[in-house]
Order: sequence, then C-alpha cells, then structure tokens
Amino acid sequence: MVLGRMLEAKRSLWIASANVKDMHVEHRRSYRSVLKDFRDLTRRGVDVRILHAGVPGERYRHSLKEAGLLGAAEFTMRRCPRVHFKCVLVDDDWVFLGSPNLTGAGMGAKSEGRRNFETGILSRDATLRDRLTTLFLDVWEGRMCESCGRKKSCPLPLEEPNF
Repeated sequence: MVLGRMLEAKRSLWIASANVKDMHVEHRRSYRSVLKDFRDLTRRGVDVRILHAGVPGERYRHSLKEAGLLGAAEFTMRRCPRVHFKCVLVDDDWVFLGSPNLTGAGMGAKSEGRRNFETGILSRDATLRDRLTTLFLDVWEGRMCESCGRKKSCPLPLEEPNF
C-alpha cells in the first residue's frame, strides 16, 4: 500500500530511513530494484530525496549506478548518522510514519515469512505532515548540525554519495 502510493508521486517523494538496501519490488510479473522506479519518477520531474544514516552496501550502490540516478538533478541522497526516524512524504499531500526501513525486510518484496514485523500510519493530517516535513527539512538542510552532540563522530555533515 505505501509503496504503491510512493510511486504515484507527482511532485515530490521524500524518504527518511535509518538504513537503505537494494530493495526489490514487483514489476510486471517479476522483481526489480525500487531504484529503477525512483529513476522513472525523476524522469517525470519528481523530486526524490532519501535521508539516511547508514552507508549503503555494495548491491545498493551498484543498483544506484545501474538505474542512472547518480548525478540526476531530481535525485538526492544525504547521510546523517543520527537519522533514525522513518517516514515517507509525498506531494505535500500525505505521510507515512512507521517502523520500517527502506529495505526488503521492511517494505519490499521479501516473502511474508521473511519480512520484519512492522507498523505505521498513513495520514493526510496537515499537522502531522507539517511536523514531519519540518523535521525532514531541518535535518536535510543542516539546521540540526549546529547543536549536534556527535560532530566529532560525523564523517562529513550531510554527506552525499559519490560512488
């Protein structure tokens, strides 16, 4: 349900996730990396942003290159080691707030017996949406860096991948 709505974005798809992995999703009776769906969104002019904490693994980096997202104007990833919240903001219209990371076990095409037990809410509540948008942008734009107590362990504030 959440993934389907994510891929219907018209203007923006902003995702916050502690971890990102090469999540595969159903596509025409097969499976493919969700990054190819994100590429399709960017080609339609959708602003896709991923805010994450962990360093993406080799498979994710390979799929990122394969999808042609590196250097795409409408696709940006930023890493902040303190990000632990998980949310999806679409078109300033609706929000998903929950426990799953952007991984196969959290949101992807893993079989039911292999998925994590996750929970979340999908909402159009303006107050919730505004608060999550503010949090996302405060981290994304570096407003949290000034008061961060972990500056010494931060490799590079708001690091963007350069694979």
